[in-house]
Amino acid sequence: MEVFASYLGATQFEVEARGHKVICDQPADSGGFDEGMTPPEFLLASLATCAAYYAAQYLNSRKLPSEALKVRVSAEKALQPARLASFQIEVFAPGLDERHREGVLRAAKACLIHNTLLGAPAIEVTVNASSMVAV
Repeated sequence: MEVFASYLGATQFEVEARGHKVICDQPADSGGFDEGMTPPEFLLASLATCAAYYAAQYLNSRKLPSEALKVRVSAEKALQPARLASFQIEVFAPGLDERHREGVLRAAKACLIHNTLLGAPAIEVTVNASSMVAV
């Protein structure tokens, strides 16, 4: 799995994965043009859509209503070093009984992004001064 981020100028980047492109930007009060999500918002979006996917799989496989499924993810910032320190995931799945609420909870917690964040992955950063291959 990989994505490429290309600098567009100012505070903007184009992110590409498998031929899909999105713009990453900063809010106007941070010097950006507010034409895309910020990097932390992309991280929250990744966590929200992953949890929602797993919850939807649970609901759909049991032929339970999934049309009103929504997931809200929020995070608190911390300093030293700057990071997102805590996440809150709230799954809205109206009309479920206790058994299926527990099932949706288990499903959302099984999400790849949730599990990745729980286990502090190894991250290697390198700088390559040669030109990059075309995307």
